[in-house]
Amino acid sequence: MDASAVKNLFKKHFGYTPAHVVRAPGRLEVLGNHTDYNEGLVLSVAVDKYASIAASPRTDGKVELVSSAFRQRETFWISELKHNSAAPWADYAKGVLVQLRKRGVHFSGFSAAIHSTIPIGAGMSSSAALEVATALIVRQLFPYSLTELGASVPPPRDNRGRLPPLKAKEKLHLARLCQAAEVEFVGVNCGLLDQLSCLFGRAHHVMNIDCRFHSVHHTPMPGEAMVVCDSGVKHRLAGGEYNELREHCESAARALAAKSLRSVELPWLKTNRGNLNQRQYECAYHVVGEIQRVVFAEKALSNDDHRQFGQYMFLSHESSRDFLKNSCPELDLLVELARAHPGCLGARLTGGGFGGATINLVAYHQAEDFMKTIAEQYEQRAGRKTKPVVCQIVDGAG
Repeated sequence: MDASAVKNLFKKHFGYTPAHVVRAPGRLEVLGNHTDYNEGLVLSVAVDKYASIAASPRTDGKVELVSSAFRQRETFWISELKHNSAAPWADYAKGVLVQLRKRGVHFSGFSAAIHSTIPIGAGMSSSAALEVATALIVRQLFPYSLTELGASVPPPRDNRGRLPPLKAKEKLHLARLCQAAEVEFVGVNCGLLDQLSCLFGRAHHVMNIDCRFHSVHHTPMPGEAMVVCDSGVKHRLAGGEYNELREHCESAARALAAKSLRSVELPWLKTNRGNLNQRQYECAYHVVGEIQRVVFAEKALSNDDHRQFGQYMFLSHESSRDFLKNSCPELDLLVELARAHPGCLGARLTGGGFGGATINLVAYHQAEDFMKTIAEQYEQRAGRKTKPVVCQIVDGAG
């Protein structure tokens, strides 16, 4: 792990070398848009863009945070974990500290530097990666173990001072803790997809996540490049659109007398359309269809039919655009340009939507031409620049 950037940031601000460094990867949602909080199915990958934190303990009961992305540092007492409108970026870390305390984890003050290579607002889960990294840096500084009931006996360090890696059950507890931080402190009523993806990723594999049972299994994903094209339109999920979509989906499930939209099949939805208003029906239609697309795409992947897999990505984008309505003209243009390129097997918006990026499945030998062509044509037609990047599929944190 190359920790030089975050170590240098820490040394620049605090004047000495940090005691510990951790990092957590961003993620790309390959298929399964807005299905996670509907107890649905998602395909995702952890990618080689990271939120890194370097930190050392301190004895005055304060936490001091600096970030390479924001000029203002944020300092607060561990006894006063409150919002500061001048530093909203620190809410993600503060929310995690609140949840750790709720679960009985004991920690004192620390100084920390945060450096991220995950583009903010691009739909690659920069927020979840920061949450997971915060939980992991506290674990390094003040070792703890988590169970369903909260904190338990801290793990022992080995003779080189290293903590044991997290087991699957503890990763799940940590993912839920980080999700609670975002829901309760930041105010985004998110599902568990992003945090699970940060923790359960496996190099060269796609994660098959079942959001009803919180199970994860992995399928090899060889053969194509994952290219991300940032639209340049920043999404802000705390702005309310995400929470609004979730409310439409959950009220639709209630009107259909279902525990969640995972339990609804398309014929039942169409038969009972009269019970729903227009937006409820559109959101439900997308989610029910998207869960089916994930099932079919998994089958295509296991049959090594990547071209068919790519077609489900195109269909997913069309459904997000036409029914969920969380796309925007710039994302639609990027998908249109990708579809026209002979090397592209599939493309769609990724993440919450309302801006952000597209994910593109591209034949390796044509990836360079794809990125050059998309960048040129997008600037011509949208008047915006994009710098497509190839993302490697990596292991999760912890």
